[in-house]
Amino acid sequence: MRTEFIHRVAEERFNGWRKRKRFSQLLGDDRPIDMGEAYQVQSHVYQLMQERAGFSGFAGHKVALTSPAIQEMCGVDEPAYGSILTEYVHANNHEADLNNFIRMGIEFEVAVEIGEDLPLGRDFTKETVAEHISAVMPAFEMIDDRDADYAHLDAISLLADRCWCSGIVLGTRNEDWQHLDIGNLTSEVVWNGVADEKGHTGDALGHPLNSVAFVANHLGQRGTGLKAGEIIMTGSALKTRFPNPGDTATYRIDGLGEVSIRVKTHE
Repeated sequence: MRTEFIHRVAEERFNGWRKRKRFSQLLGDDRPIDMGEAYQVQSHVYQLMQERAGFSGFAGHKVALTSPAIQEMCGVDEPAYGSILTEYVHANNHEADLNNFIRMGIEFEVAVEIGEDLPLGRDFTKETVAEHISAVMPAFEMIDDRDADYAHLDAISLLADRCWCSGIVLGTRNEDWQHLDIGNLTSEVVWNGVADEKGHTGDALGHPLNSVAFVANHLGQRGTGLKAGEIIMTGSALKTRFPNPGDTATYRIDGLGEVSIRVKTHE
């Protein structure tokens, strides 16, 4: 392990976030050698956020790079993992403040709540993780891409920057989800009162529970596991939107429920 390198790059990523600098790629002497080393940088960034920025811990996990197109753009053939800090979890009808972001994006997802600790040493699939899930719900992820240039984006740099997670909003909590084909549900976005886009819950990694299995296996390889009560954000099924002050959004998933957000207007 290149401990000095990992700590140096993590400091740079943490300070970039804290000082509200524009996102930049990790290049040259600042670039991790592979995804594994990028995850080590990510872990140290989370440590700095707890030690220096007052975050108390973690509420769950997220999956990024869930579509073939974004994976190809970032030069990988697998999703990316990030954690969700406890202070980033918000209830339905959350009012977001754009002043807390450099550039806020809203993503449209299925969130899953884990009902019991998952055993270690297993290779999970979407079928085998299903028995450990207590609830499923529509959700928003609020990302802060820090005004990134998407033409110069790669998985290693995104990973080291915590996959940009800056908040989640959890909608209707559905415990009676087992009868639903949650990988094949139609969703709809209502933006400023107008229904203007439809999606499909299987558009993120083929099925929301594929993302849960990915997280379970990723954590298992790192010697930990999913715990009861944790939330997994399974990836956006629609294109990210960048709201303006005063915008409102509702994301509805057939048979599952809905989640709403509004963006604060500053006078």
